[in-house]
Amino acid sequence: MEAAASLLNGERAVVVMFLSRIVMYAESSVLYESLALVLLAVCALVVETRAEAPGRISSLKTRPGASCGVMLGAVTLPAVLVSKMIQQSRGYLLGEIELEELEYLKLQYWATAACCFCVLLFVAFVSKVSSASLLATLKLFYVFCHGFAAVKVIQHIIHTFFSCASIGEALLVTSGLIHYFGDMIACTVTEICRRLVSSGLVSAQFGINRSEISTIIQGTLFGLLLFPFLFKFLVRIWGHFSSSFNLDSRKYEIGRALVFYVFLSFIVIGIIPMWMQFVQEFSRHPILWIVGFVFSEPYKRLSLCIHWVGLIGVAVLRFYSISKHSKVERILLRKYYHLLAVCMFVPALIYQPMFLDLAFGAALAVFLVLEIIRIWRIWPLGQLVHKFMTAFTDHRDSDILIVSHFSLLLGCALPIWMSSQYNDRPLALFAGILILGIGDTMASMVGHKYGVLRWSKTGKKTIEGTAAGITSMLAASLSLLPLLASTGYLVTESWFPLVFAVTVSGLLEAYTAQLDNAFIPLVFYSLLCL
Repeated sequence: MEAAASLLNGERAVVVMFLSRIVMYAESSVLYESLALVLLAVCALVVETRAEAPGRISSLKTRPGASCGVMLGAVTLPAVLVSKMIQQSRGYLLGEIELEELEYLKLQYWATAACCFCVLLFVAFVSKVSSASLLATLKLFYVFCHGFAAVKVIQHIIHTFFSCASIGEALLVTSGLIHYFGDMIACTVTEICRRLVSSGLVSAQFGINRSEISTIIQGTLFGLLLFPFLFKFLVRIWGHFSSSFNLDSRKYEIGRALVFYVFLSFIVIGIIPMWMQFVQEFSRHPILWIVGFVFSEPYKRLSLCIHWVGLIGVAVLRFYSISKHSKVERILLRKYYHLLAVCMFVPALIYQPMFLDLAFGAALAVFLVLEIIRIWRIWPLGQLVHKFMTAFTDHRDSDILIVSHFSLLLGCALPIWMSSQYNDRPLALFAGILILGIGDTMASMVGHKYGVLRWSKTGKKTIEGTAAGITSMLAASLSLLPLLASTGYLVTESWFPLVFAVTVSGLLEAYTAQLDNAFIPLVFYSLLCL
């Protein structure tokens, strides 16, 4: 009994509760995917227990003070996809979605599961753990490439951004990137085959109908993530050129900045839109399409933009001043941004969800550009951005990489993006906003001010804070349901699944030592989809 208790303590026990709930809802159509998810969880548990032994993963420079997190990192995204399959199975039975969309989601699941299995094998190796048709061949090759790419990507993340993430956090990022951009590559290959091969061999099984907004977001993010690798090559060329002409340091920095901004403009305005127009039929240039989309409902959408800019401007100036002249802890100061997210995103999600999709993509693109400028110290903004961003960092950030703002934005955006194809559980769209803006904020504030009983001797999370987070999130969810019903959403949630989802998510926030902004919204979203 003691061995079992030590094996499933804290974070792991909550993960088991989370997975058990999903498997309970699994139907025969997703039987194999559910069994694979259970097998993945068991393998991840074995690898995590072995990897946490002293000296096992000393070669991997993970974030100091964080637990290994392999199990949570390995099962989160596959579990989300199983939940989506269960949800889309209901939609298929009702005739709301096509069979090809469900089959494509299954293909994405197996590719993501392959990512996680391959990374588990890699971690097991590092920690010294012993352990028929052409279409079918293409699928197998697609899955294999995902697994191989996942190992390479997680190696790059851990070695480039050393001490910035635990294995579980790096695994979640890796599986997410490979899943997202593997979908993009599959879409591109499908379009090439469709144009070159006039046969039914390449069907919709390798792609689903995409909206213009999803194509714009996907192409922009992929281009910006590839940009640093290309820019690094150009910097080397500029370095040889400047040394040949004996340029001083200031002229070198100005020249490097000019190369950066010109090449970034070329990628964003030229290369990325070319891909978008190749895979999607845009009536005009994608940038002009965005302008037309915004001004198709100018009063509503421009009013939202003014509302967002005003809130962000006031909040940033106020919070930055507080961070410099007040003794308020940064963890509490950052929670004000969580509340700000509620004020910004809830009205937009209810009345302008498609515009919010686009706005999330634009915000993430801006964050990526600013982080690249900060890391490379691009003149003249690099040092200013670095000074501003470090005013809000905590122990989970470093000079190499600041992730808090990314995790907050993605935690709110991912449930909305993942619900864009089909969703019969409207509360699931609000999963990230509720858990981060309400639950996490109340848990931190109440726990910091009134918390006495701690969940563990070494941790800072308190029982009082967790209770406040769960209660506030449940109250916010129940208050939101009538509003959704009044605005035309078909509300189908019942009280017991909602209480279970809120409780499990709150307990995970209390127990996990991982970056909770990344994991908890996905767990909460998965449970709400059921």
